[in-house]
Amino acid sequence: MKKSFEFKEGLKAGIPIAVGYLPIAITFGLMTKAAGIPSYVGILMSLVLYAGASQFVGINLLVLGAASWEIVLTTFILNLRHFLMSASLSQSLKPDSSKTFLPLASFGITDETFTVASLNSKDKLDVYYLLGLNIIAYGAWNIGTWFGLFLASGLPQSLKDSMGIALYAMFLGLLIPSAAKSKSVLIIALTAAAIHALIKWLPMFNALSAGWSIIISTIIAAALGAYLYPQEENQDA
Repeated sequence: MKKSFEFKEGLKAGIPIAVGYLPIAITFGLMTKAAGIPSYVGILMSLVLYAGASQFVGINLLVLGAASWEIVLTTFILNLRHFLMSASLSQSLKPDSSKTFLPLASFGITDETFTVASLNSKDKLDVYYLLGLNIIAYGAWNIGTWFGLFLASGLPQSLKDSMGIALYAMFLGLLIPSAAKSKSVLIIALTAAAIHALIKWLPMFNALSAGWSIIISTIIAAALGAYLYPQEENQDA
């Protein structure tokens, strides 16, 4: 019963993410189809790669005729932050978590599911909670991809263009309530945004890719957060 409860809690927590993923995945499907790339490529990318930003970048690189190693390297750099997110969540899991499902739980981690999981009010996360959270988000992304590829080719151009900002709006919707309740979350988020902006605007960093700028911003902001707001030991234990 405990496993079922945690799984259902994860599903409920993932509903806002799933709703936000649908229009973005539809946009990905539309973009894949508009670029003349076979539908099976877009389907496999969502099933196997499952990384929104990397999928959009991958489609662009395919259209530009980039070499395979360039696509792989760019995707790898862009997704390096997932190592950090996985390492962070691994410290929050219950010690007795089933190792059988850990690979599935780690595969489903995205920026949004990481945010929801890391801001969870529980002291320790259950792996079944993560599975529920990840599965509903993963399902929505793939359903949206199919819909974009096969059913949404007749959408007005203005609606297609507006879908591009939905993912950012959803992420802000997840972050702002937590930042309003916690000064530390607000300071760390603003620090990461400021560092990323400096890296983007300062000429000396022009050679850095978007993936590296995200990684550097995350590491510095996380290090500052760990220094300013060290986790206090549970005195009730």
